[in-house]
Amino acid sequence: MATDAVSEAAPAKLNLCLHVTGRRPDGYHLLDSLVVFADVADRVSAAPGQGLSLRVTGPEGAGLAAEPENLVLRAARSMGVSDAALTLDKHLPVASGIGGGSADAAATLRALARLTGRPLPPDAEVLRLGADVPVCLAGRPARMSGIGEMLAPLPPLPALWCVLANPRVAVPTPQVFAALTRRDNPPLPDLPSGALASAGAFATWLADQTRNDLIPPARAVSPILSEVQSTLAVTPGCLLARMSGSGGTHFGLYASAEAARAAARSLAAAHPGWWITPGKIQS
Repeated sequence: MATDAVSEAAPAKLNLCLHVTGRRPDGYHLLDSLVVFADVADRVSAAPGQGLSLRVTGPEGAGLAAEPENLVLRAARSMGVSDAALTLDKHLPVASGIGGGSADAAATLRALARLTGRPLPPDAEVLRLGADVPVCLAGRPARMSGIGEMLAPLPPLPALWCVLANPRVAVPTPQVFAALTRRDNPPLPDLPSGALASAGAFATWLADQTRNDLIPPARAVSPILSEVQSTLAVTPGCLLARMSGSGGTHFGLYASAEAARAAARSLAAAHPGWWITPGKIQS
C-alpha cells in the first residue's frame, strides 16, 4: 500500500489483425486478433483523496468529461475504491480504435492496486468494463479471442516501430459493426515460427495471411479511412499499413526507429490536421 501518488502508463493497443468469427445470441461479436502495444500512452495517476474524484488533463483531454461512466471511475468502483484522487493525462485520441479508454481503465486498476493494496477485480468484472480491458491489463503481446476474455501470450516478436495516424473523423464502433456484412469469417491461422525471423517476414505474414474484417464497414462509415491507409502505405520503409480495431487510427510498421520518425514527419507536414505520432512496439 502506497501513501504517495502512484502512476501507470496506459499504452496504445494495436490490433495487428482482427477477424470477426461469429456473434453470440446476446449480440457480442466473437473476435480473433493479434494485439500488441506501442510506447505511445496515456497516464493515470492515483493519490489518497477524500471521496472519489477524476481530473482530466493532456492534449487529448478536451471534451472528455469526468462523468460517472468514465471508464477510469468505473474501474475504481469495480475495485470498491471510494477515496482516491485520480488524474488522467490524455495523449491518445478518444474512441479511435487503439483502446484508449480500455487502456486507461487497466492503468487505473494497476495504480489503485498499488495505492490501496487491494486485489485486482475478478476476471469477469474486468471483462464487464470492456472487451479490450483484459488484454490491456495483461499489457503484453497476445492472441485475443472470444469476446476478449481468452488471451494467449505471443512468442517474442521481432523489433518493430510504428507510426500511428488518425484523421480526427468520428468512426462510431456501433455503426461499424452494424455495417458488417459477414460475421462468420475464418479465424486466424497459427503463427509460424518463420514469420518471426525478421520485421519484414512478420509484416509479410500479416499482410498475406491475416486481415481486419472491420475495414470495409469502417470505410463505409468514414470513407477518408481509405486515404489514411494508402498514405501510410507509401511512406518509405513501411512494411504494412492497416487500420487498428474499428478505426479510425491506422498504423504503419517499420523495421527501424529512423524510418518511423521520418515517415511521421512527412505525414505531419502533409496532413497537419491529423493526429500522427511515431512509436515503438513493446515486446
